[in-house]
Amino acid sequence: MRDSDRKRYVASLTDRYVRRQISRRDFLRDAGQLGLGLGAFGLGMSRPFGGKPAFAQNEELRPNQEVLDWVREVSTPLRGTTLKLATESTPPSNAINSQLKPFFEEASGMTVEIEVLPLEQVLQKLTLDIASQLGTYDLYYIDQSWAAFTAQDVFDPREQMADKPDLAMPDWNFDDFLPALVDGIARYEDRLVGVPYDIPIFIMMYRRDVWEEMGFAAPTSLEEYYEQAKAVTEAGELYGATGQMKSGHYSLECDWTAWLWGHGGSIFDADGKFAGHDERGLEAMEYWRRLYGTMPPGVTGWTWDGQGQSIAQGVAASMMSWGEFFPYFDDPSATKVSGLMEAVRCPPPKHPLRRIEETGFGEIPGVGHQGGSSLAVSQNSKNPDAAWIFMQWATSYDTQVLITALGGGTGPTRSSVYDDPRIIANRRVGPGTTRHLDVVRETIANDMGSEPDLPEWAELANDTIPVRLGKYFADDYGSAKEAMDDIAQAVDKLVSG
Repeated sequence: MRDSDRKRYVASLTDRYVRRQISRRDFLRDAGQLGLGLGAFGLGMSRPFGGKPAFAQNEELRPNQEVLDWVREVSTPLRGTTLKLATESTPPSNAINSQLKPFFEEASGMTVEIEVLPLEQVLQKLTLDIASQLGTYDLYYIDQSWAAFTAQDVFDPREQMADKPDLAMPDWNFDDFLPALVDGIARYEDRLVGVPYDIPIFIMMYRRDVWEEMGFAAPTSLEEYYEQAKAVTEAGELYGATGQMKSGHYSLECDWTAWLWGHGGSIFDADGKFAGHDERGLEAMEYWRRLYGTMPPGVTGWTWDGQGQSIAQGVAASMMSWGEFFPYFDDPSATKVSGLMEAVRCPPPKHPLRRIEETGFGEIPGVGHQGGSSLAVSQNSKNPDAAWIFMQWATSYDTQVLITALGGGTGPTRSSVYDDPRIIANRRVGPGTTRHLDVVRETIANDMGSEPDLPEWAELANDTIPVRLGKYFADDYGSAKEAMDDIAQAVDKLVSG
């Protein structure tokens, strides 16, 4: 099948799925076989922790005038242009759309239309635009698992920097983007599909007041974490831990990988065979089963939203999950735990992490499970120069500082933003706190885990694996080994087929 035919078929397939004309399972299988990665594509998947920024009336949290002057000058021949972007609800997109966009529009004379949509609708818009080559959208929001599919349909930002020096933002400094994110999110083979835009990642969050009352310090091992969670549960006031363990949902696979990688295991071995049922994988399952006993009864019906609410409403005392929750927890108008939560890196793995050459399909083990995205300029855009100007502004140092300080909750993708005085000044209890960001930065540098990259991963991560893990926690298997052997058989059959 020619590449153009394949992309037209994928676009049609995605459109039919969004219109509910085909099943989720059929969509995941067929799209994956045609090369569209969908690692984080759960039905109804959303980012409830995407952040609700509220613009502060503070001159220090207003766009830099020199940056706006550059936008005004470079955009002079492009005034009147309309740019379009379809994006998931993420902290950067929400902050830009609701608070910062008017500054860019006033300076540039352009209009920017940002559609904030559920992830499956973002994918629908993207695949249809790529297949039609109409250039309806000038910029693409690209989940990391879509990198292979989109690589030839977007500009490599290095090409834009080299080919358009007259449009280059002063001091934009591509090297400031965290290298782990450039390689783990924005790169496909020898191309970059954009620049790192968003980085949700697992950290540990716990109730400092409860830990102090129990005489605990932050755990230094996974076993110590279990013992602390067990003691909190047995004390009777709160559950010690919580999870995102809904059967058949991608969130359950996310939890599993953290424990698997945390025990020195991997999803695949170097030969591309499922490895989750080996000695390390079974050790992880034994640990997870014990930890499950310290969690609220409803945990097997929760995705990340239910998990986060169990902390926010004072039901559970700790979790290892997406760091974007932390600023929400500090909002006294929304939660019962404002000022009570502490953020630390996840406990280190019990056994040494497997090296990438010991795994399959580019899998990178690490307890800090990540799910990042990139921002890119479409090759089909009718306004590529204008889109490049906007993209530089949207991912610039100054804009990232404002996104972060205004309460979006995400970790910046630029190294320098973490040390900006405005970010440091926001390390106080309250909505949009940044007091967790040093932990996020350390996790990106030292603990980041990335899922494998193969066409079948869509079906494996959103169906094959979490459906069977859900059956295990519903006691439909006689043992963890029986469950994992069943997963191994199903995974290897799908991959080899």
